[in-house]
Amino acid sequence: MDISREELGQMIVVRASGHLLDHQREYPHWESPEATLRDWIENLNVGGVILLGASAVEVSQRTRQLQRWSKHRLLIAADIEEGLGQRFSGGTHFPPPMSLAAIAAKDELKAIALAKQMGLIVAEEALAIGINWLLAPVVDVNNNPNNPVINVRAFGSCSSVVSKLTRAFIEGVQAFPALASAKHFPGHGDTAIDSHLELPTIEQDIERLMRLEIPPFISAISAEVASIMTAHLLIPAWDQKNPATLSRAIITELLRKKLGFQGLIVTDALIMGGISKYYSPAEIALKAVEAGVDILLMPEDPHLAIDSIYQALETGRLDSQQIEQSLKRIARYKAKLSAPSQELVTSKLYKEESKSLCQDILVHSMTQNGPIPLIPSLGENVVVVDDLLNCPFLTNNSAAIAIPTSLGYQLKLIDLSSLSEDLTKSIILQVFIRGNPFKGQAGLSLYAQQVYTKLISTGNLQAVVIYGSPYVADWFIERLSSKVPFIFTYGQERLAQEIALNKLFALTELKPVNKDEFTD
Repeated sequence: MDISREELGQMIVVRASGHLLDHQREYPHWESPEATLRDWIENLNVGGVILLGASAVEVSQRTRQLQRWSKHRLLIAADIEEGLGQRFSGGTHFPPPMSLAAIAAKDELKAIALAKQMGLIVAEEALAIGINWLLAPVVDVNNNPNNPVINVRAFGSCSSVVSKLTRAFIEGVQAFPALASAKHFPGHGDTAIDSHLELPTIEQDIERLMRLEIPPFISAISAEVASIMTAHLLIPAWDQKNPATLSRAIITELLRKKLGFQGLIVTDALIMGGISKYYSPAEIALKAVEAGVDILLMPEDPHLAIDSIYQALETGRLDSQQIEQSLKRIARYKAKLSAPSQELVTSKLYKEESKSLCQDILVHSMTQNGPIPLIPSLGENVVVVDDLLNCPFLTNNSAAIAIPTSLGYQLKLIDLSSLSEDLTKSIILQVFIRGNPFKGQAGLSLYAQQVYTKLISTGNLQAVVIYGSPYVADWFIERLSSKVPFIFTYGQERLAQEIALNKLFALTELKPVNKDEFTD
């Protein structure tokens, strides 16, 4: 059977902005203008699009537009590990998955039920706006506290707990005609390097890898997860030369043959530094397909990727039967998807049960120490963020700002570099910090530790609230006096802030709110 370039286009998923207008693209280096995107869909016949940014309402228009351009059903994907609202305003933004591990430590059955309900809600909201492929859950076991990129995105540091919670999430998703994706194979949890920036190496033996990293993937496979995403990692125990994404030993011999996975294998983004710094775009595309992947996610140049695969087929370097099998798998999973919705069903976004589930997770995963409630007194509300230009969860009406202001505290919103200017005033310290891609580190820098140690020694802390990282919370708990009220919450969004500060000041219980109030 001759395979055309048009057929090979089905193996490509490209990046696009969720916004409809070119000038609204937030990442123009990665998100092509409309004319280019339309050409890729109509003429290259690319198989899918991954979206980022815009409101849920606008994305619903965008997905219908993309589907109209395509001859075939498109896979429309999004990294919505924490719910639709993580990427698209208007949807539900759940606390990070590690919050469920904290609940599991106290009540595993409750955590499993919450994880399944979370998967249900994420899938329902995604389908409501035309997204049919959830690039979630993260099934990595975050066994390295210094992991800068997985961190709280994981469902914990215990392999068995991660296996159970991610399986429940997958089962929730699969209640709807949507696809889930277990990532990042064969396990990105034991790294201290962000593969968006560099290529991490995991120097563990096969016995440990099979015991710790692989079980959640086995659990996902047994749950019949639709797809598995590869990791840009070098694991010498399995392949001393090739990163996992480009390794036939890992993708075909281990994942396909040994573990028996029959679903779609998709690469992580191929523009990431962990792979793009070491190979040319043509090499990356060809070596990934040689390794056994079905779908190339975000190749730098889709034309070049297709040409390199086509030429390798002509020369016999690639086996046409392998490509045929990939194309059949893609078609089979597309057939499982529901027809694209012709209208936005806003009633499916951030329903009361969605907010209730968020509250349940936040309340049961929150920790506190010291004398609570705090009786308000004169002082400053010092809010420290990683990046002042990237904190949409903070506005004048956000609880972390509005509640202390209403109690007489003076706001001081700063990044860490400004914190040491004045340590003499009585303050409430609120720190927003967590692991995220492209940050390069997840915890406190040496400078941060020095500043916070000095601040703790002044005795001027009225209270401390940490949003995001349990590892940073642990650092503070080890050093704070038991007389200082302390609260940690995994969430950073407005609802997490309100729950934490209501607890700190013993304010009234959460009152009914406008649906749109907590959808940043």
